[in-house]
Amino acid sequence: MQPATAEWVAKAEGDFTTALREYRARKSPNYDAACFHAQQCAEKYIKALLQEDHIAFDKTHDLVKLLSLLPTMIGLASLRGKLAMLSVAAVEYRYPGECAMRETAKESIATCKAVRNEARFKLGIPD
Repeated sequence: MQPATAEWVAKAEGDFTTALREYRARKSPNYDAACFHAQQCAEKYIKALLQEDHIAFDKTHDLVKLLSLLPTMIGLASLRGKLAMLSVAAVEYRYPGECAMRETAKESIATCKAVRNEARFKLGIPD
């Protein structure tokens, strides 16, 4: 694995840990933050895959756009709709007017886990 890929993975794991911590908190869970960090984890894992395959990518948070850059989209193609939702959830709940509910955070984390599992498999990272 390239050093830059390993850096993307490390950053993704930090977001994964934070997303789970905020979602699972017994006192004052922050579902907005869980959605945001779930999106960030998925984004960084997709960028790790792109980095490892030497595919250039713009500075974007659009998961569907990033996914479209992967030549085979590995096992992630079926997640296109969920990735679009995750991109929206990460931004929508960062501003006043809307708050994520537990179910939205649960879906965000499930999508994040699917991306994480597939990316780790593709990168040869054991569970």
